[in-house]
Amino acid sequence: MTIHIPTALQSYSGQQRELSLEGTTVGEVLLSLDHCYPGIRFRIIDEQDRIRPHIRMFVNDVQAPHLHVPVAPDEHLYIICALSGG
Repeated sequence: MTIHIPTALQSYSGQQRELSLEGTTVGEVLLSLDHCYPGIRFRIIDEQDRIRPHIRMFVNDVQAPHLHVPVAPDEHLYIICALSGG
């Protein structure tokens, strides 16, 4: 599956915008991502294994509300970060 890394997290992914990773669920794909780039998963997932409130994930064009959403090798996972500031 192709995972798209937002600009705000690219400092944790070696400046990679797009990666091909394996997994059958969103959670497994994020574990694969963390294997390649240790620590990035914690920026996306909290201590209770829930998606952080300021993060949205989409499998193709459908929002993934939890980590158990199934994914296929030909799909795309988009990670979206809310931005704030003044």
